[in-house]
Amino acid sequence: MRVAVLGVGLIGGSVALAARRRLAAEVVGWDADPAALEQALAGGVLDATAASPEACAPADVWVVAVPVAAAPSVAARACAAAGPEAVVTDVASTKAPIVAAVPDRHFIGGHPLAGAEAAGVAHAREDLFDGATWYLTPTPTSPGDLYERLHRFVGGLGALPAAIGHAEHDRVMAAVSHLPHVLANVLVERAADALGGEVLPPTGPSFRDATRVAGANPPLWAEIYAANAAALGEQIDAAIARLQDVRGRLGELEGWQAQTAARRRALLEVGLDGGPPEELRVAVPNRPGVVAELALTLGAAGINIADMSLSPAADNRTGVVALWVPAGDAPRARELILAKDLVV
Repeated sequence: MRVAVLGVGLIGGSVALAARRRLAAEVVGWDADPAALEQALAGGVLDATAASPEACAPADVWVVAVPVAAAPSVAARACAAAGPEAVVTDVASTKAPIVAAVPDRHFIGGHPLAGAEAAGVAHAREDLFDGATWYLTPTPTSPGDLYERLHRFVGGLGALPAAIGHAEHDRVMAAVSHLPHVLANVLVERAADALGGEVLPPTGPSFRDATRVAGANPPLWAEIYAANAAALGEQIDAAIARLQDVRGRLGELEGWQAQTAARRRALLEVGLDGGPPEELRVAVPNRPGVVAELALTLGAAGINIADMSLSPAADNRTGVVALWVPAGDAPRARELILAKDLVV
């Protein structure tokens, strides 16, 4: 397998390391910063470097790991250079802009929920994605064989691939990632303003925990806020409305506090191990998007596909998709598949 990594910072560098060491892949890389590229080669992150994204060809898997604002144009260049059997993906934390900008059948969006406090290829790690959810956002035109390849590639890096629609992804990320960063910044501002220029006193764990991500990587997060402005704006408006409601009931919030504790537990339990994997074999017609539709249906129900395999029939008109899902989720997965008028 040959992998092209476009952008060799923390995420791109970690993809390259994991692909080389765990998948025995040959990895060629490109970066707009020649110094970063030289550092990646000298550090054993890459097998080879390229002078442009196009010069990375040929490659079986292309991973676009450049800043959010540059991702659509670089992904489009990768798609133009990729061969007919190649799959192109990205790691940007917003998906709608790049999906709209790159309507190419080779492109399937991605977003690993992994990172570190430090940035740059010097901090790249082979194990960065171990056990991390890696969202994949196939569209109705995504070829099943390319989705299968990308799913296996992501799993081979140590991550847990999960399918989700690109609009749903951005709405969820606005709520669970982007809004918390905004609120952390606001909390720091409020604490500083409340002190009126005085020296900050020792703070307790509540303040430290709630503001851990405040001020993180300003250039990166400015691009994320801008790229997901619509969904994030809705979450900010909803948060403001909720804060105003809470402001009017400060003397009667015990029930709200208890309800929130229960809801937090439920949110943190999502994705816990559902048991050993069980195989489901699904007979499907050979048409574009059927595999993506299956993956998105199960992903929307919170059912993770640990692995998958496609076997076309001899006449190439139908095929069988083998899906491995947690045993505890298998009955529900079977019901969802049957509801699609597919045989399982």
